[in-house]
Amino acid sequence: MEALPKGSKKLLNAWAFYDWANSVYSLVIASAIFPIFYGAITIVKDADGNKLNDTVNFLGRDFNNDTLISYVTAAAFLMVSFLSPLLSGIADYVGNKKFFMKFFCYLGAVSCIGLYWFSTDFLWFGLLCYFLALIGFWGSLVFYNSYLPDIAFPDQQDRISAKGYSLGYIGSVILLCVCLAMILMHKTFGFENEDFPTRFSFVLTGLWWIGFSQYTYYYLPKGNKKEKLTNDVLFNGFKELKKIWKKLKYDKPMRTYLTAFFVYSMAVQTIMLIATYFGIEELDWGETDSTTGLIVSILLIQLVAVLGAWLTSKASAKFGNIPTLIVINMIWIIICIYAYTITTPFQFYITAAFVGLVMGGIQSLSRSTYSKLIPEGEKDTASYFSFYDVSEKIGIVIGMSTYGFIAEQTSIRYAILFFIAFFAVGVILLFFVPRKRIIEQA
Repeated sequence: MEALPKGSKKLLNAWAFYDWANSVYSLVIASAIFPIFYGAITIVKDADGNKLNDTVNFLGRDFNNDTLISYVTAAAFLMVSFLSPLLSGIADYVGNKKFFMKFFCYLGAVSCIGLYWFSTDFLWFGLLCYFLALIGFWGSLVFYNSYLPDIAFPDQQDRISAKGYSLGYIGSVILLCVCLAMILMHKTFGFENEDFPTRFSFVLTGLWWIGFSQYTYYYLPKGNKKEKLTNDVLFNGFKELKKIWKKLKYDKPMRTYLTAFFVYSMAVQTIMLIATYFGIEELDWGETDSTTGLIVSILLIQLVAVLGAWLTSKASAKFGNIPTLIVINMIWIIICIYAYTITTPFQFYITAAFVGLVMGGIQSLSRSTYSKLIPEGEKDTASYFSFYDVSEKIGIVIGMSTYGFIAEQTSIRYAILFFIAFFAVGVILLFFVPRKRIIEQA
């Protein structure tokens, strides 16, 4: 098929549609059903539903169940941080970003399917599938994000980035509703208990991810260059990161923005990853079914996030990217303060609504703002986005490790309170980001 021109509506829609395909991982595996499932099989309760023990043995050591999953998550993000420059450098050099994007997509999807066999008897296998699914998801995003400046002009990037996130939220909510219906009405679907439909949800996630991504792959170009693979290529990604690091010394807008992004993203991503675990451990659900309540709150986040991404796009067009990001970070600070005090499901729903409002906005606007700060005419965009993604992932490693340590020593509440400092520093740094280039690019 003949390559579509940059800025083509069909090409932009095909790119954005990958969010529809892969966001089911974020919702079903990272946020909703798997965390609840993990809590159910690792927490021992009495006949009245009171928690007796949440300790699991892994590799000969006892861990709090929340601490264990946070450390596994941090280890996976650390692996992604290493793989991103290695593979994105190769992809940009040989001109086949699409191949690597597919590889990580299929790795993640198959690993999601593997979670069907998760059990405490074979904990290592379940955690390995969780580990590889996370690597597959985030690894594919390195190449997906790097396509943005290749397929869209600067004045299109905010809109199409927000559209991608919106499609992702809508698609993932559809699948989550299907999974929720199977779990809550398992007898209607012919299932004897809710264990099978919960596990089958992981299979559906993998199949959805693989199936819908084919539309994106059909239209996306291979990449920028067509050069032969040499021995030097293996470490070309790290050389590119070093080159970007040197460029940042003379690029104050990009350097200041990346520092701010690193700090506030550390808190955003960690909170999003541990939100459901917080609901399981810290709330008094009373007579309310916690599984239903938690999934409803996650659905609320996703639905409100569609509105949040749209409002953020409109706000950035009117007030500018940086002022909008500053306001969003301030809202996050308020959310963290309120989350520290909540004890009831209703309070959790209120928090979820506000999280959804700013979650999609801060993600889409951060991505498009960075894209605008890339020097005009730069060809090796994958290297720039690899640097962006490595910064984000290292931040998550620090955030999840910090959360795991604080949760083990005290409680999740104190970890949430600790993240206020990251948002505050992010706000301060954003005030010092020069806005001239963003305005010129727009």
